[in-house]
Amino acid sequence: MESCVRNSGVMETTGPSLTRYFVPMLLLQMVAPSSEQFTVTGLQGPILAPFGGIVELSCQLSPPQNAEHMEIRWFRDRYTQPVHLYNNGKDLHVETISRYVERTELLKEAIREGKVTLRILNVSVDDHGQYHCFFKDGDFDEEAITEVKVTATSLGIQILVHPPNTKGLLVECNTGGWFPQPQMEWRDSGGEIIPPTSISHSQDTDKLFNMKMTLLLKSSSHRNVTCCLRNPVTGQEERTSIVLSDQLFPWNFIWIMILSIILGLLVIFIMVPSVDLYRRLKKLQQKGSREQCSICSRVCTKDCLPNTGCTDCCGKMINPVVVGIMILVLSLVVITSLISFLHHKSRVPASDPHFQLDTMWLEDITVILCVLTVFITMIISFIYFRFRGVLEI
Repeated sequence: MESCVRNSGVMETTGPSLTRYFVPMLLLQMVAPSSEQFTVTGLQGPILAPFGGIVELSCQLSPPQNAEHMEIRWFRDRYTQPVHLYNNGKDLHVETISRYVERTELLKEAIREGKVTLRILNVSVDDHGQYHCFFKDGDFDEEAITEVKVTATSLGIQILVHPPNTKGLLVECNTGGWFPQPQMEWRDSGGEIIPPTSISHSQDTDKLFNMKMTLLLKSSSHRNVTCCLRNPVTGQEERTSIVLSDQLFPWNFIWIMILSIILGLLVIFIMVPSVDLYRRLKKLQQKGSREQCSICSRVCTKDCLPNTGCTDCCGKMINPVVVGIMILVLSLVVITSLISFLHHKSRVPASDPHFQLDTMWLEDITVILCVLTVFITMIISFIYFRFRGVLEI
């Protein structure tokens, strides 16, 4: 009986000890999956990708662990449209976006430590944006986001100087192959910014920016100008300078020459006849003959009575020199107003390719109208002085 009791006691003491070991083991098994959880860290800050070059995007599991059996997915905006997909130890290109097929490569040298790198070849403007690095192990997944900024800087900057015209000297700066859109400005020899006349841009088939900036110079104060462009992402600057000769600024003398010629013609065909008529009338007045008085009384106003002196009668008529000056001044005012109106009339902006053609058209129209004005004035003056000379002499 005693032995039975002892054995029974042993069994009672053994039961609780097994339970004490079994419960912790069960708890460890329940907690074990939580040790497989991880976080994903990517590259910090935006990654600069040169246009047409190669960019590499890396991400790392933390804590480090083998990711060969996991699903690794790189995608942009949509999870279902991967840039690159790796699953069950294989690269799956079937589900990849068409424009990334054969342009991406997943570097897996350190995949056992949980690190992978996505290599993108022949970078284009469309590669600009955010990339999600996604890891999935069973039902657990995590991701990291990396931003890529595509950059392109052109070394080809051209400055064109158009033929001078009456509006000024048009200088044009052209360049292409930039991304993103660069900052563009004119600077003088002292580095000061010159406000541009216009800035325009377009994009080519590769979505690179082509820039055009114009500057309309109206004086030779800015003889040395520099076209400066700056990439807002990289901060890289490119510039090209040009020195302008004083001979390219002749338009200040063009209209002075035109007005001088017009003034000379008006003086010859208006003032000369008026002064000549004035002298002849003076001679006739000095003679004071009865014959001239009778002629004078015939052409003067009704206030010229027979007992009025010939000199007094003719003195009531407007001096021909004054008439000539009035016609001359009126003609100059009309011509100057016409030139000023057409000169300041802006029908086409300087950035328009037809700016030069439109300016030439305005110049031709201005000259034609000025010539017509002078011609009509000369005819009117000739008729007036001829008719008055016939009546008074």
